[in-house]
Parts: sequence; structure tokens; C-alpha cells
Amino acid sequence: MRRLAIALVLALVAGAAALAAVHETQPAWWLRLWYPLDHETIVAGYADKYQLDPALVAAVIYEESRFDADARSQAGAVGLMQLLPDTAEGIATRTGGTAFDARTDLLDPDLNVRYGCWYLNHLIAKYQGHGDPVLLALAAYNAGQANVDDWVAATPPGQSVRIPFAETRDYVDSVLEARDAYAEAYPDELGI
Repeated sequence: MRRLAIALVLALVAGAAALAAVHETQPAWWLRLWYPLDHETIVAGYADKYQLDPALVAAVIYEESRFDADARSQAGAVGLMQLLPDTAEGIATRTGGTAFDARTDLLDPDLNVRYGCWYLNHLIAKYQGHGDPVLLALAAYNAGQANVDDWVAATPPGQSVRIPFAETRDYVDSVLEARDAYAEAYPDELGI
């Protein structure tokens, strides 16, 4: 009985050590368990169209909706990239859309990702020359452009923009971590 208990403890310790080693090295198959990918053709296609890193687009979708096309937030954001209907309507107008219906269109993965990629590209272009434009675009995606514009305006030239909202800092960090995971786990699927 005692030998069995010792063997069981040793097996558990060895298993835990193996699991810790896998988690530390994070091979692609392990990352795929934690960071699922869906709609990869749509993600890669619109990332290419709007000159975005497809792993970044996948990471935003993961962080926003966990790839649930029917996701809705308490703030009213809808779909894979969690766009607000007013934001999406503005994008539709700017990109030539004439029959946008906020009740249904944002639930369409193709349209949602297209609009989300357009918006992300727009934000990155807007914050060029103000530090890291991807970081600021992600902050604006989470906290709103008005907040980021205020933070940029309050930052002396040559200094990094400080994000005062802990939730937004955490969001940006999570998206950037997920971006790295998606790039490692899905290079073929995302065309990286």
C-alpha cells in the first residue's frame, strides 16, 4: 500500500513537471488549445486587404468575443470584433455602404471582420507618429478614440503615451500576448 502511494505521488509530480514544461515552452499544439481560431479565411483576407497583421486581428477577435459571432456586450457592441452599431454605421458610410442594418449586419462574420479591420487600420494610421501606433490603436479600440486623443495631447513630445485606465492597459497586454500566440500557433492558416 505504501509503495503504491509513493508511486502515485511520483507519477503526479512527474506529470505536473511535464505539464509545467509544456506550458513554459508553449509548442504550437499547446497554444491551439488555449487560443482557438475560427473564420481564418475571413481574418487573413481582411487583414491582408487592410494591411494588418492577421495574428493581431485574430487576437482582437479572441479578446473581444472568443470567436463568438453572436456575442453582444452590455455596452451594445456586437459580433466577432465587438463593434458598436454607431461605429459600424459610420464605417459603412465611409466605405460606400448604403443599406447598413445594425440589427443584423454585425452578426455576419464577413461584414463584422471587414468593418473591424477597416477600423483597426484607421486607428493605426491615426496614431502614426505618436509612439507605438498599434498600442494606441488597441487602447482606442478598448477605451475610445476621445480618451486616447486626450492622452496623446497630454503627453510631452518624445515621451511614451501613458494609458491611465488599468482595464485598457490589461486589454492591450492581453491582445499583444494573444497576437504572439496566434502568430506561433497558426502561421499557415493566417498566411504569416
